Parts: sequence; structure tokens; C-alpha cells
Amino acid sequence: MVFMEDSERAAATALERNLDAGLHLNFTTPFAGSCKRPRLSYHLNRVATFLSSCRLAQVMYHPGLTTAFEFLVASQVEEFHRLYGFAPLRLDGHHHMHLCANVRLQRLLPPSTLVRRSFSFRRGEKSLLNRIYRKHVDAVLSRRHRLTDYFFSLEPLGDTARLVHIFALARTSVVEVEVHPVIPHEHAFLLAPDFQRLTAGLAVGPHVITSSQRCGQ
Repeated sequence: MVFMEDSERAAATALERNLDAGLHLNFTTPFAGSCKRPRLSYHLNRVATFLSSCRLAQVMYHPGLTTAFEFLVASQVEEFHRLYGFAPLRLDGHHHMHLCANVRLQRLLPPSTLVRRSFSFRRGEKSLLNRIYRKHVDAVLSRRHRLTDYFFSLEPLGDTARLVHIFALARTSVVEVEVHPVIPHEHAFLLAPDFQRLTAGLAVGPHVITSSQRCGQ
């Protein structure tokens, strides 16, 4: 994330250690020091108020916020370029709001970038309507962006069969798994023998991997 309290140090550390980094777009959480950027703060407040107004706000297009969304995306992409010295090659969003209707329909994400797709679910995990909507979102994204084949959350850790299924897919497809090492039990799982067994023999791909390369990630 950019425009946050630790963004400068994080970027310096990533560059120093040659860590792969992408842009985590923010439309819902106040920027640190936003009082020094009143226009940025103003547009974020308007967008965040709308997106938090109801559960369906993410799927609704708001014509009155087109300028605000455009400004927020452009400003964050520009700041990432300033911090890292290059344009972001991979994008996702805080609370997954990079998939909201305004961002998609306004086509605000830079073309040809690797963009995080919707969560992948097996039949029965979500309603049919929910899965159809996610499939539609991914189809629209794939016209302008590169996507992984699947995207899962590491949680719930207690569902062993689900985890086995996810990492089995990664042997023939490009799979992204969302993890939060700051959460103690997720961090412990990543260092545990069970995780090592699940990922044995899998290649971990950099941000330039595409689904056509069929490399487990």
C-alpha cells in the first residue's frame, strides 16, 4: 500500500532485498498523513463511504464517483512508481475492492498487468449466483489483464481436504494463495511440516508468470 505510514521504508526494504512487490490499491482505509493531501483524502472519503454503505455497493456502478475513482487509482499508481522506480506489474486491492464495478467498468487498471482475480470456489461452497457473478468478473478482467488460473484463501486451515485440493491444482495450474503471516496461526502453519509437504516440488513463480506457462505458484 502507498501513502501509508510505513510505505517509504517498505519500498526501500523491498528494493534493497530484491523482493517482488505489487500495488495493493486502497479505496476504504484512510491514508496516513492524508491531511497533507486534501484532494486525496477528500476523494478517498467519498469512495469509502459509498463502498461501505451496503454489502452490494461493490457490485453497483456509481456515476457520481467516476472522477474520484480515477484520481485514486492514478495517484496510487504514480506513488508506487515514485517509490519503486517502475510501474506496478501486479495489482490487487485492499478488501478486494479493485474488483468493484467502478474500477472495472471505467477500465482504470493498467492494461496487461497481472491482476488478482476473484476467489475461486468449488461447487457448493457459494451460491450458484455468487459463482456466476465471480466468473463474469474474471472474464471481463481477462480481456485486458493477465490472471492466475485460481485464487484461494489459505483459511480455513482446519479443512485439510480443501488444502490438499488447492495445492494439487498448483501442480498443473497457476494458483495464487492469499496468506496473512501477521496472523500467528497462519504464520505458524507456513513454517510447519504439513505446509512443506503440501508444497513439495512446487515452483513458486515471480510476478511475470502467466497462466500459459502452467507453472505452479
